[in-house]
Amino acid sequence: MTKSALLDPSALDPSWLVLDARGEGDYKQGHWPGAVHVPVSDWEAAAKQADTDLSENQHWRTLIGNLGVDGRRPVAVYDDGRITEAARVWFILQHFGVPAAVLDGGWPALAAQPTFRSETEAVVPSPVTLGTTLSEYGPVGLVTRAELRDQLGAGTQVFDARTAAEFAGEDLRKNARGGHLPGARCVGHADLLTAEGRMKQPHELRAMLDGAGFRPGERIVTHCDGGGRAALAALAAVQAGYTWVDTYYLSFSDWAKDESCPIVRDVES
Repeated sequence: MTKSALLDPSALDPSWLVLDARGEGDYKQGHWPGAVHVPVSDWEAAAKQADTDLSENQHWRTLIGNLGVDGRRPVAVYDDGRITEAARVWFILQHFGVPAAVLDGGWPALAAQPTFRSETEAVVPSPVTLGTTLSEYGPVGLVTRAELRDQLGAGTQVFDARTAAEFAGEDLRKNARGGHLPGARCVGHADLLTAEGRMKQPHELRAMLDGAGFRPGERIVTHCDGGGRAALAALAAVQAGYTWVDTYYLSFSDWAKDESCPIVRDVES
């Protein structure tokens, strides 16, 4: 099984179980032969509900197993090229011990392969049982709001992967409060990618994160507003060689709704 969290399209072969994290319409128009469609919007919604969040082990093992993922065969995930949705699925899979990797560059990079031929017939997977004794494969841990709130100022480095406007509090998105967590450092998710939509090289990522003030060997917790960019940031930190990476998956939208969680705002009200 692969130990890399990022997979070059040229390395994708029949040994991989492939998941397509694009919209259903795009999937039906053409996908990697044998690729199974992931209902990402359903996964995103489930992770935000108390009775189906990522602490609900059996619920998620069932969802993952319904895709034909048994935890033994490595899984490659691709999306439309933004990498955020593929990273979201990757993060959840690795959280439950599934060996998984994000396809670098997504569908555009995959479709550009000289020998690539897509198929349009939807793949209906046979549900399997995801093993309950999988080892801790994933390199990235999960952090809750309460855990992060209690650990602020105790050496935890907060990696905010949102835009500069969100970080400053100028762009609230759908939140009642805007700004950033105390001590957080902002490296926007778009800066982690090349103009072609590929992840930057490990040494480039390392230089960027080191330059932002992140200290190697110490804990980094990534977040965004709703999970996808946080997962991408975690993937980038892992690629950069940081060894203690966690993700606050529910992210700022979850933080902002709790008045006990402090927020720093850089713009005037």
